[in-house]
Amino acid sequence: MRRVVVVGGGIGGLATAALLARGGADVTLLERHAQVGGRVGSASFDGFRFDTGPSWYFMPEVVEHLFALLGERVEDHLDLVRLDPAYRVFPEPAGPGPAAILEVAADAELNWKAFDALEPGAGEAMRAYAAESSEAYRIALDHFLYTTFQRPDRALSAEVLRRAGTLAGLLTRPLADKVADVVEHPVLRQVLGYHAVFLGSSPYRVPALYSLMSHLDLVDGVRYPRGGMYTLIEALQRIARDQGVRIRTGADVASIEVEPATRSLRHPRRTGVACGVRLASGELVEADFVVSGADRHHTETALLGARHRSLPEPWWRDRGPGISSMLVMAGVRGELPELAHHSLFFTRDWTGNFDDILGRRKGADPSTLRVPQVASAYVSRTTATDPSAAPPGHENLFLLVPFPADPTLGADADSRARLEAHADRFLDQVGAWAGIDDLRGRVVTRRVVGPADFARDFSAWRGTALGMEHTLRQSAMFRPGDASPRVPNLLHVGAGTIPGVGLPMCLISAELVAKRLLGETSPRPLPAPLRRGFLDAALPRGLWSQAATGRRP
Repeated sequence: MRRVVVVGGGIGGLATAALLARGGADVTLLERHAQVGGRVGSASFDGFRFDTGPSWYFMPEVVEHLFALLGERVEDHLDLVRLDPAYRVFPEPAGPGPAAILEVAADAELNWKAFDALEPGAGEAMRAYAAESSEAYRIALDHFLYTTFQRPDRALSAEVLRRAGTLAGLLTRPLADKVADVVEHPVLRQVLGYHAVFLGSSPYRVPALYSLMSHLDLVDGVRYPRGGMYTLIEALQRIARDQGVRIRTGADVASIEVEPATRSLRHPRRTGVACGVRLASGELVEADFVVSGADRHHTETALLGARHRSLPEPWWRDRGPGISSMLVMAGVRGELPELAHHSLFFTRDWTGNFDDILGRRKGADPSTLRVPQVASAYVSRTTATDPSAAPPGHENLFLLVPFPADPTLGADADSRARLEAHADRFLDQVGAWAGIDDLRGRVVTRRVVGPADFARDFSAWRGTALGMEHTLRQSAMFRPGDASPRVPNLLHVGAGTIPGVGLPMCLISAELVAKRLLGETSPRPLPAPLRRGFLDAALPRGLWSQAATGRRP
């Protein structure tokens, strides 16, 4: 059996390990923390439970497909609840007093009426926009998300070619411009544009193609796995072990070990072949393939020797790390009916808010970025759906404020004190806008996380919370690929490669690793379920076949 070492037990690493073990590989997964999950984490303290990372269960078909590949059903592992309302919006009040809220319901017809009440005609305009987003979403799933881009021409079906003009327009203008053509009311524009934050960016910088994300909340709806998002990690961990994966926690990878190798016609840029990974303890874990789910910048600039880096430090200087975040996990005394399971708080000066945290150009110097005084924010109250997440008579509150990707924020005692002061201010803002008396005074316990924590805990580039932002230059085929051109048996999974950031994208990236090994270049998902030992069917162009005895990829 060929040996595969997966670096990092985030959701992409777990899914990759499970898939390759099912394929017939001898898989060891190495995770430096005490538990797997990476950014999809869970924290419990003082009787409260919090999801510490992704909290929106979007793109359910992607999760269902990954489970199906492994011969499993999501419903056998997760108890999914459809949220109604999907979320509540709190625009910045014009004066003293709480915000005039907008509720986005599970029933689309109710939403069109609510949108009309804000702007006559907006309901029909947003209904048409949602239909367009559904079409774009389906095209993306069928042609662009499940491809390794080894053969970009294979994505150019007759359907794609018929829509070439439309797609070109969606790629060459920002999402904010497209949204501005649909509605005028600033809050409705924010409802159509806030998804850009899930892509680590702003609606003024992501391509209009990402209008497809409005399909997720306005058409498909929002779900929640009872018990928290970490139940998905627990399910994948069980499945991976059932498939034969050895999971080692507390295993800190210090380097990817590479043996020199000459170039070839198939691999003209090759400098070496990965032979395993070296742990911080000094132990060598040998491998025929290494799959890195670690932060891409960390993999390229710290785990690999200089000669074997395809993306050395200079490459990153004019790239955008996207946003980071300040997270506040707070246990609150009493009920919080003013907040839905998901609540969004939007500032009036949205453009200025994004300029503060991202700068006016990609790769802006962190010293030029600012923590906003009044911020757009996201609040999750999972006790609205799952009361077991807090002691009786209490609620949990998870506050996320987009922050500059600056790893100095929270890095020392003085900066940590400022981070706590920011947390105070933003808790007061949430309480004022939502009409909650003395919200901060009702907090009985809390933890605050900032960019320095992302840099320390996840080796995250510049302390980013999500990964490289999705500008056109950093999306699709322009995003760093999942196979190293210098070390061909080194593959990448997770937010630092294709198709991008976010939980569903990381699951797809795991399938793309399997496609690389198989030599499968179609843009379609693999057929489910995958038979055990499926890697033995790899095509000659597949890396798995090239690693046969006597042939190194």
